[in-house]
Amino acid sequence: MIYLDNSATTKVAPEVLETYMKVSQKIWGNPSSLHALGETAYSLLEQARKQIAGLLGVESEEIFFTSGGTEGDNWVLKGTAIEKMGYGKHLITSSIEHPAVLNAMAQLEKLGFEVTYLPVDEHGHVSVDDLKNAIRPDTILVSIMAVNNEIGAIQPLNKIADVLRAYPKIHFHVDAVQGIGKGLQSLIMNDRVDFVTFSGHKFHAPRGIGFMFKRHGRKIAPLMSGGGQEKNLRSGTENLPAIVAMAKALRLLLESENKKVQNQLKIKQFIYDHISQFPKVTIFSEMTAEFAPHILCFTINGVRGETIVHAFEGHDIYLSTTSACSSKKHEISGTLSSMAIPAKIATSAIRVSLDENNTLAEAEEFIKVFDNLYSRFEKINS
Repeated sequence: MIYLDNSATTKVAPEVLETYMKVSQKIWGNPSSLHALGETAYSLLEQARKQIAGLLGVESEEIFFTSGGTEGDNWVLKGTAIEKMGYGKHLITSSIEHPAVLNAMAQLEKLGFEVTYLPVDEHGHVSVDDLKNAIRPDTILVSIMAVNNEIGAIQPLNKIADVLRAYPKIHFHVDAVQGIGKGLQSLIMNDRVDFVTFSGHKFHAPRGIGFMFKRHGRKIAPLMSGGGQEKNLRSGTENLPAIVAMAKALRLLLESENKKVQNQLKIKQFIYDHISQFPKVTIFSEMTAEFAPHILCFTINGVRGETIVHAFEGHDIYLSTTSACSSKKHEISGTLSSMAIPAKIATSAIRVSLDENNTLAEAEEFIKVFDNLYSRFEKINS
């Protein structure tokens, strides 16, 4: 099997799974309990928090555990809206955000908030000038993803941060689900960024666990009320085995990060160079510094994306149409639509997404299958 759908989810690393099992079996106490087993669990919880903070170069008090990227995004958007609604009800995001952001924004609009959706250019990037023009006296939040999950466009976060330095009261949120471990940490953790959301299953941790960075001094309302866990901001008994496993997964991910990134770039370049020779192929993920090293989105014009995906699956190669969250709904890519790509081309879009475990040998096999399928589709459509 060749797995090329890592932006949808990754395989849990064996060492991470081992940690999860050990904690599940040996430390099952509730971290909020007063007895020795509870204290042991609490100590391990805080060790994991400290480890994650250290890996990101922040304070442990700035790390909060969640169930993943969707909860994190919803928490920042809705938590900011609730906390700061007395100061304003205007929020800014881009037109190509993950559904966790776009749908949360739509829900806030129904509650009386106003949202400005920044357009993107033909490369999938937002304009800093558009952001400047969108900011109003009542703006309370700007939410821009680090890496687009469909085509891999890296947003100009440093330039956005520079703009927002003149507006210190506006919360700046970055969805970094696709950006962690891709050599972008200095971009993601810019000192003007207030909130960053992460999802464990994107970097070989178990599903259903994630974390959020909240800069010290920034206020946000809780969405989960209850026993007061996570400093009264996210109640609910902590998923200790998954949290500890996620901390280990993050440590493993960031070991030799540059070497891993270069390997993914090499594989992406190899596939890009080959498929770009075919006249019916349109590629949306460029080989520039403005695009992530692990995502390659392209089309075989005239063939629907789901048809291509299932054709590769017949050869035991797994990839996806653009976003995994919308692939089964047979929706046109929201990103490509925002880039003004015609629907007849956008419906053919597929995504190859790599991680550090993929190899050039797998890429060579992918190319062999691609050539075979391209020839078959060309005959059908001729």
